[in-house]
Amino acid sequence: MDIQSKLLGDQQVNPDTIITFPRGIPGFEDQTRFKLFHQEGSEIVFWLQGVDSDELTLSVASPAHFNINYNFVLSDDEEKLLQADSSDELVILLVLHKEEGDGSGKPTIKGSIKSPLVINGTKRIGLQKVLVNIEQSITLTEKVSEIDVSEA
Repeated sequence: MDIQSKLLGDQQVNPDTIITFPRGIPGFEDQTRFKLFHQEGSEIVFWLQGVDSDELTLSVASPAHFNINYNFVLSDDEEKLLQADSSDELVILLVLHKEEGDGSGKPTIKGSIKSPLVINGTKRIGLQKVLVNIEQSITLTEKVSEIDVSEA
């Protein structure tokens, strides 16, 4: 299967590796099929490319890279949607975005800890879980850039 991406170029992918978000992702409800790619040169960042939109590419990362561990309960509806037989099948990812505007030349990468993606890695079904009781903001600094994982 061929998919087009303005960021990644044309890609040949196995259709069995497509991740379906039956409800879409908030803000992109009409986009339900995505492919996960690893960013070359980065051990942290992955790309979640919309299969049906060449312009929709989201940067995502494992919260474990930022020492964030989630402990939340899925609703019955979310469990039914994800079809997971055990929590071991679930992958949690943070959606990241880059801000260039502080004038220091160092980009800031931000990710919302209040709305992680939850993906059944076995069945390739996902959703975005909105959490309301997270109150902390964590800022981590790396050599190359600052990473702000906040509740925004």
